[in-house]
Amino acid sequence: MAETVEGLVSGVANVPVEAPVAGHPQASQGHLAPAQDFQVVPVAGLPLVALALGGLVAAIATNTVWGLDFFHVVAGGLWTGIDLFLGFVIGPVLGRMSIPSRAEFSRRFMPKMVLLMPTLVVCTLAAGWQLARHLGNLGPVPNHPWVIASMAVVGVMAVVALGLLEPANLAVLFELKKPVPNGQVIGKLMKRFIYTAGVTGAMQVATLIIMTKLASG
Repeated sequence: MAETVEGLVSGVANVPVEAPVAGHPQASQGHLAPAQDFQVVPVAGLPLVALALGGLVAAIATNTVWGLDFFHVVAGGLWTGIDLFLGFVIGPVLGRMSIPSRAEFSRRFMPKMVLLMPTLVVCTLAAGWQLARHLGNLGPVPNHPWVIASMAVVGVMAVVALGLLEPANLAVLFELKKPVPNGQVIGKLMKRFIYTAGVTGAMQVATLIIMTKLASG
């Protein structure tokens, strides 16, 4: 994940600066060339988010073990898989792409993450908490220390994802929406991804260790 973000930083912040554009007096040193218009929040994905959250609410309301297990395992698996895939697959690929291609990739990729990651985080946490309550895993159980460890790790990852990565993601997208985006501002915002993504990447490995321990008893 950290490699991916570093590629995005170099792709967005280092795009060659073009000459000032007519009608855009702010175009100057440190500003990117005007970008094509795009949606910060992909409207087409909102029905899918509503469907997922509606199913989550139904599973919690009915306290269905299968439904809770489905949302917790699927959302958590996707959350972990996406982070690892971005770090070990997409990151190296981005490093070999041209600078304009990396900038275009960030404009197409980051809006999707605005909807995807918060949905996965909410589904994972809400379903996991309700499932633990329903199965009695919040009380004294043989693997109680591991349960507490999993909650702590996932809780920190959720705070990082929703409190640091998501606001920085939105700030970059809104900057890219401006008539003349400021490359220096975008570079500073994207640096936040490098550090926080490194934390979540390490914690994803810890999550895999804890969850496999819990599953094996």
